[in-house]
Amino acid sequence: MTDQAEQASAAQSAPPEIPGKPTSASRTTLSHIMTHADTNLLGTVHGGVIMKLVDDAAGAVAGRHSGGPAVTASMDEMAFLEPVRVGDLVHVKAQVNWTGRSSMEVGVRVMAERWNESTPATQVGSAYLVFAAVDADGKPRTVPPVLPETEKDKRRHQEAQIRRTHRLARRRAIMELRERRAAEGYED
Repeated sequence: MTDQAEQASAAQSAPPEIPGKPTSASRTTLSHIMTHADTNLLGTVHGGVIMKLVDDAAGAVAGRHSGGPAVTASMDEMAFLEPVRVGDLVHVKAQVNWTGRSSMEVGVRVMAERWNESTPATQVGSAYLVFAAVDADGKPRTVPPVLPETEKDKRRHQEAQIRRTHRLARRRAIMELRERRAAEGYED
């Protein structure tokens, strides 16, 4: 077989290239006013309420970017920077920072402002979530690459690659430790 014939055969058997999508194509903001039903025992908004809003916004972004269902695979570095109070209007801003074959890292910034004041919103939290795009049977499906548009998007993309490397290294180290302990006869 000639080199051209081999290349043609390989091109026919390879999955079609999915065109990339710019960061702005799936970026979204979810806004919600906090009420007494959202509070914890300290009278501020419960962290779990904020985490649900974060997951909802990130899920919408992942679904938009991938063009279909996506499920939360992990949540990294959920940081609560300031308390959120009853009467705060919370804005959850999310965008895809990085994509793999079927996974996406979504960065989320949580902003809050008083519902009845004209002061600027302040950042009260942030998180990074990893989503996996799935088909109707729950099996992974390919996602389009993300195309960072601005310098800020490019920085976020590079930082996401660092976080991915750390996630994989941490997972590998934990699995090696468990295998070593099992080999030594420890039951965890």
